[in-house]
Amino acid sequence: MRAMVLAAPGAALTMQERPDPVPGTGEVRVKVSACGVCRTDLHVVDGELPDIRYPIVPGHEVVGRIDAVGAGVTGLVPGVRAGVPWLGWTCGHCTYCESGQENLCDRPLFTGYTSDGGFATHLVADARYCFPLGEAGDDSSLAPLLCAGLIGWRSLVMAGGGKHIGIYGFGAAGHIVAQVAHWQGRSVYAFTRRGDAEAQQLARSLGAVWAGASEDVPPAALDAAIIYAPVGALVPLALRAVRKGGRVVCAGIHMSDIPSFPYSILWQERQLVSVANLTRQDGIDFLKVAAQANITTHTTVFPLARANEALAQLREGKLVGAAVLRP
Repeated sequence: MRAMVLAAPGAALTMQERPDPVPGTGEVRVKVSACGVCRTDLHVVDGELPDIRYPIVPGHEVVGRIDAVGAGVTGLVPGVRAGVPWLGWTCGHCTYCESGQENLCDRPLFTGYTSDGGFATHLVADARYCFPLGEAGDDSSLAPLLCAGLIGWRSLVMAGGGKHIGIYGFGAAGHIVAQVAHWQGRSVYAFTRRGDAEAQQLARSLGAVWAGASEDVPPAALDAAIIYAPVGALVPLALRAVRKGGRVVCAGIHMSDIPSFPYSILWQERQLVSVANLTRQDGIDFLKVAAQANITTHTTVFPLARANEALAQLREGKLVGAAVLRP
């Protein structure tokens, strides 16, 4: 197999030849056909997350075919198209797992962070955390659903049922969630970097009723705002944009420091919450919704060997929609 490997924080990924991995008990081997490039991969590469295991193969928006099955696996057989998400394993015994909050497990494993991921031709994954994808849809289009879509869905659910929804950072997750919210009959307000006409045009084409810069005041008070950009300075802006009793959801795994802000913009029962990881139930629920809502992902495809270029374009804000690697 071939894999793009991160050897140290901030290092460029290097292509390596490795022996094909062998699935153990309860595991499957997936021959990767597409892997989305997520902002979390950028945080891993830049060393912004704790306890990264080096060397590591990033990538956790994986679509491929199962080509080997370990002992004890049921329900997945060679040839099945499957998705491998961020959540790779949970203990099943801690307080959080036993209360249905496996996304907060005390001893989790994460694909492309604490176990090798999908920037490769093959990977091994716990069969219980893989999602059968069926045969509808293109592999490259499906890949961003495995994290941008799943975390986007969890953040939208956490935002509540309000009609006016703000999305700060209109990238991979934002352009998926906008479609879901529009399908649900909500009004979407898209906030982008100032002057990013291409992202604003994409937002309008996907049903947003308004698109502007993050510093702009939307034409209606928001019931909730979701922040996908890892920029702490957006928090006070979003709090000012939501109505009394409104909610601001921080949906990233990493964010720059939040600046101090006056209590008055949090008062009147506004709420500030975060989203962490996903549950397998999130995946089951979202993949049904994605099919019903006919979600379309906008992707830029790179060959696996150009993973560093894809990451650089993501870092520099040059991508519209999502980047996807194809082995």
